[in-house]
Amino acid sequence: MPILMLGLAAVLAVADQLLKYLVVQNLKPIGTYVLIENFLDFTYVENRGAAFGILSDQRWFFIVTTGILMALIVLLLFFYQRHTIVTYLASALILGGGVGNLIDRILLGYVVDYIHFSFFPPVFNFADCAVVVGTFLFVLHVLFTAERPKGEPVLRRRR
Repeated sequence: MPILMLGLAAVLAVADQLLKYLVVQNLKPIGTYVLIENFLDFTYVENRGAAFGILSDQRWFFIVTTGILMALIVLLLFFYQRHTIVTYLASALILGGGVGNLIDRILLGYVVDYIHFSFFPPVFNFADCAVVVGTFLFVLHVLFTAERPKGEPVLRRRR
């Protein structure tokens, strides 16, 4: 299963890079294309930071941090003993999205973002979506399905 998940992560990273190539070729020259008025548009943005543009121009920090996290996920794919289909899928999504954005940071020095909902100020991309969905699946797993000793609550109250 780990090899299959690495393959899925590779497909996701390639899809992300293909989408970004199309965005650069077709959207960059015009800036913004409105798909649904006052709801969804595609806007070309060169994001030199993280979510919401925080830590702008910290390229090497993001390259090193992302590289370490991606290596850790690969190790966990092979050595974590309690995987479920949810943790496998979460790992593939996070890995594929992380690698997609890592490629941008290494080759371009920024991440190409292009999806913008009017009710959500930041502009994001396919790789970001994969990372968010993967993280959400992982959190659901930890909260609701992860094995723990009988009687131990998911969340403990502080005393």
